[in-house]
Amino acid sequence: MDRPFLTHRDQKTQIVAGDGCHLRELLHPASDGLPINYSLAYAYVEPGERTLDHRLGQSEVYYIIAGSGTMVLDDERYAVRTGSCYFIPAGCRQWLCNEGATRLEFLCIVDPPWSPEGEEVLEAPAES
Repeated sequence: MDRPFLTHRDQKTQIVAGDGCHLRELLHPASDGLPINYSLAYAYVEPGERTLDHRLGQSEVYYIIAGSGTMVLDDERYAVRTGSCYFIPAGCRQWLCNEGATRLEFLCIVDPPWSPEGEEVLEAPAES
C-alpha cells in the first residue's frame, strides 16, 4: 500500500482475547493490507477483573491510556497507571489486574503481529 490509511476504533470488531481482555485490532497487516511488521490494538480490562496468566511468542509494548492496576511480568509486580509504558519480551509470563474504579485501557503493539495462535494461556478461566 502506498497511500495513507485511516481507521477508527469503533470500525473494528471487538473480540475477547485468550487471556480475557477485550481487544480491537486497530492496525494489522493481515486484515488491513498494510506493509507493517507489527500490529496495534486497543484493549481494556474492566474494574476488579484481570487477564489470565499467559505469554506470547512475540514481543509487546503496552501504553496505559486510562486507569490503574498491577502488571505481573515473570512474577515481578509493577504498578501501572495512565501514562505508563512497558516492554514485554517474547515468552514472558504476564497478567494485568485492574485495581481501579474505571476501565484499565491500553494500546498494545505486538511484533511480529498478534495472532491467537501465538498466545499461550497458562491458567484456566474462573468458573462462572
